[in-house]
Amino acid sequence: MTKPALLCAAALSVSMALASAAGCSAISDATSGGEDEGKVAKPASLAQLAQQTSCSVTGQRKVKDLEQGNCKTAQGRYVLLSFTTDQGMNTWLHEAKPWGGVYLVGARWVVVSQEHTLQTLRKDLGGKIVHGDNHGGGGASHGTGHGG
Repeated sequence: MTKPALLCAAALSVSMALASAAGCSAISDATSGGEDEGKVAKPASLAQLAQQTSCSVTGQRKVKDLEQGNCKTAQGRYVLLSFTTDQGMNTWLHEAKPWGGVYLVGARWVVVSQEHTLQTLRKDLGGKIVHGDNHGGGGASHGTGHGG
């Protein structure tokens, strides 16, 4: 994951709190995967997500509605986010998706990384892979949705 993508994830944590306070609507497709999509995602804290992915969290941050931390494992680099409410997670996704990127979305948690990393993590966590807006110029090979 690139530094701008990690910075966007951190910046969106703050904007999510503001958007939630403004009463932004939830995203209907930000749910965990169905029965035919593998493991069913369950709500999990940041510590539980880290344990399930064999990650020692760095750069941990906590605000009222979410916890966020960075991971680097054999599976790749990724950002873990755990939310206290479905509305908080949906608001965060609503704010994040226009920036592009790829998200593994579970029950009140999100993982941000490249798609191949998320496919691997999905085997342990469950969830649904959601793509942010495609800004073109670079194809899907780099997994961020941004050109160049």
